[in-house]
Order: sequence, then C-alpha cells, then structure tokens
Amino acid sequence: MLRALVFLVGAIAVTGNPAAAASRCDRLLELFGRQITDASCVDSADLTTKNTATTPADNSLPGLPPFAFTPQTDRAVISPSAPNRTPITKVVPGVQLNGRLVDDPAGQARILFRFPNQWNGKLVVAGSSGTRSEFNGDFAWSDYVLQEGYAYLSQNKGVLNFYLTTAADPLGCRLNPASTIFVHFYANDPGQEFTRWTGFMIEAARIGKNAVTANYGRSASRTYAVGTSNGGYQVRRALETAPELFDGGVDWEGTYVDPVGPNILSALPPAILNFPDYVASLYNPNSTAAENIVLAGYPPDIVSGSNSLWGLYWAQFWEVTLCQWQKRLDPSYNTYVSGTGTYSYVDRLSVSDVGAQLSAIATTGDIGKPLITVAGTMDALLPINLNARAYARAVAAAQSGEDRGGLDGGGNKPRPAYRLYEVQNGNHIETYKDTFPQLELIQPHAQHAFDLLADSVEHGSTLPPDQCIPRGGSIATSPIQPGHCANLFVGP
Repeated sequence: MLRALVFLVGAIAVTGNPAAAASRCDRLLELFGRQITDASCVDSADLTTKNTATTPADNSLPGLPPFAFTPQTDRAVISPSAPNRTPITKVVPGVQLNGRLVDDPAGQARILFRFPNQWNGKLVVAGSSGTRSEFNGDFAWSDYVLQEGYAYLSQNKGVLNFYLTTAADPLGCRLNPASTIFVHFYANDPGQEFTRWTGFMIEAARIGKNAVTANYGRSASRTYAVGTSNGGYQVRRALETAPELFDGGVDWEGTYVDPVGPNILSALPPAILNFPDYVASLYNPNSTAAENIVLAGYPPDIVSGSNSLWGLYWAQFWEVTLCQWQKRLDPSYNTYVSGTGTYSYVDRLSVSDVGAQLSAIATTGDIGKPLITVAGTMDALLPINLNARAYARAVAAAQSGEDRGGLDGGGNKPRPAYRLYEVQNGNHIETYKDTFPQLELIQPHAQHAFDLLADSVEHGSTLPPDQCIPRGGSIATSPIQPGHCANLFVGP
C-alpha cells in the first residue's frame, strides 16, 4: 500500500537540494508525477487558518456529491467555537501540498503536507476523526504545531465522508430514530474495511519522513503522532504496531476497540433504547431509563431548559454511529427491522463473524513508545468508563510482568510511559460548551499534553502522573486528585 509513493518521495530527497519555496512546488509536483493526482501545491504566505486559503471550501473537489469532501466543516468538528480555538500569534510561511494518492485501490486516499520555512527539525503526523478529511485537524493540531515550527502531515484514513441517500439504500444510515434523512458512508463500501485505518497512519508516517527529507534536505529528528476520536484510535494502533516510526503520541478521546467488550457495538444500543423513555419521564434523572443509561457506562445528563446533553448525542451521533459500525462489521444484521437499540453484540457473536471483524481492528494496549490519552469525563459518545479507562487498563495489562529485553541493567527494558489525563466535565464535542457552559474544553489540555510529551522524549523530563484535571484546572506535576476523577460531573 502506497509503497511507490514512499520510493518516489525518497527520490526527491536524493535528487534535490533545498531551494527557494517558489521552486519547491514545481519540483515536488514534477517528482510526485503520476503518484499523486488532483494535486495542489502552493507557496503560502501563512500556513495557519488565519489564511483563508489554507483550508479548501466544502464540496470543492469536482465530481463528488455534496458531503463527500468537507474540509471547512471537518476542521470545526473537533475544535471549540471561536474565540476559543487555537490562538494564532504569528505568521507561518511555507509550502502546502495536498492531493489524492493514485495507487489507492479505492481511489479515495488523500494526504496533506505543510512545511514551514522556519522548521524545528521535527514532524507531526495526524489522524482524522470520524470519516473526516485530511483537513480535520486544521484548527486543533495544525495551527498549534506549525506555530512551534513542526512540519505537519495529515491523512483521511483512505476514505471520503458520506453522501445523502434514501431508506432504500441497503447501506444507508439515518441520522437518528426520528429522522427521514439517510446518509451513505463511503467507509461501508467494499474495499474500505476499517483495517485500512492503521495502515494509512503508518504509511503516512513513512511518507512524511521521506517528504520532510525531500523538502529540507535532512531527516526529521523526532516524529510524533496526534489524533482525536477515530484519529486517536489511529495513534494508538500506530504505536502498537509500528512504534519504530514514532517517538510518541497523544490521543484525544481515542476510540477503544475490544472484541470482548466494551466497544461501540456493545455500548451504543442501551443509550439508543432507553433515551425515548427518559424523554417521556421529562428527563427525570431517577427514572429507570436514566439509570439504565448510566449503568451502561454513560456520564450523567445535563439538562438546561429544553436542552439535554444526551439529547444532542441522540440527535447527532448515537444511532448513526452504531449503524455505520454495524453495517461495516456485522452487515448481515437487519439494522432497522431488527432494531438499533435492541442490537445485542453478545448474541451476534454466535451467528456472525462480528467478533473476528473487531479482533482485526482491536486496540491491544501493547504500545512501543510513550503515549498520553486525554479524555473528558462527560463524553457521551465514547464514555470514559468504556473507552479511555478501558484502554488504560489494556496498557497496564500489556505491560504487566513483561520481560522486555534487559536494556535497563536490571533485566528489563523500560516500558514506554503511558498517562491518562481526565478532563473533568470535558465531553466529545467541544462546541457543546456553547449550549452547556458547565462543560470544559479538552483542546488546551491535549495541546499541553503534546508539549509535555515532547519535553519528556527530548529532555528526559518525567511526565506528570495520571490525574483528574479538575474543572478549571490544568495538568499538574503534583495533582490534587491523582488517578481517575471521583466525580464525572461537577456543577452547577
């Protein structure tokens, strides 16, 4: 997969010397040649999103239906609303190159490079959340690391987003149980197995390392992985399966996948099933329906007037996410006849190969380089009890009692550092803070964690311990509450 591109970028490093940015685009486009199509390369006066040309317009790729390629929407999905986005305090001139990889059999794999002129010698490789484009991290990650001098690379997991369809489409997923709108995820098409997500993150790192050498005439001294949600999953799997390519990573609310459970297919049905009865109870937190959702691993609801935090997730994420994963991993299940809220992962294990499908993409916890997970206690899409804390247990289990080669003088190779920083009142969707001011933003903590990771890798500093970042607080060397947050939500 993508090997030809790797060799070609390597050829750039051999044949070219660093030159003025004005000529770099011509040389890069010529040498990428037939390996990248729909290519665009610009000598940019500013690679940050303060430059409106940095992120293309939604639906700007010819020949694709609406919603297949939505860069402007994608970059806002994982970031807070203005003015809480990443502060931009400087101009970052450099070269931006993006395009489609010709040798991808699905014809959808896209990649983005940003090379600042003032380079710190290091590279950041970003995953993408959901089924979003390579521009997904523009606000959250690109703006931040570019201002620190990093080269930046992102990819789209080899898949476009979705297009509108109808209930007659066997791969159609409705937005929620009350919706008449159906969407078709490209990720559910033949040849778009979720196993590709790990491969594209790994190949992106290989490509990025060679591309950096091509552009600057020297290799990157450090390479870090970052990602949010499904992009965080990509970070975890990259450090589990190809740690030699990275020096460490930060996963922000990464998706946990375990064939034994918990996983998305086991966690979402109870929420979908019980939410209507919870609404009928007039959002009574003591109702049986509310208690069932909490017992399934979810954080408590926040209700303000007619607004409900659970209600936002119900309307925008719960059922459509279950449908996407079920149609990919358990396609023989009749989604809207047998039901979404009544889907039983345990029952399906004996009548389908869903267990094997999940095993093929499972997160093992066996990381080979330092990793920090940053997650919110009020995440109601990937609840912290079922995802971040579950992954922390998987890492602990993988590291427990291992004989790792005797390189520390005492018979064991030091295990890679792992930290879980829990953001009290943080949730999966940063913009939900606009509706519920009680919520906390995760983005600044994830960015702080990135700097702590880099300092630890490069200067040997000790990472702060696992901790609850209290509402209004920050990552602390000596936390008031080490370990897990005792309370998932702190009012008012």
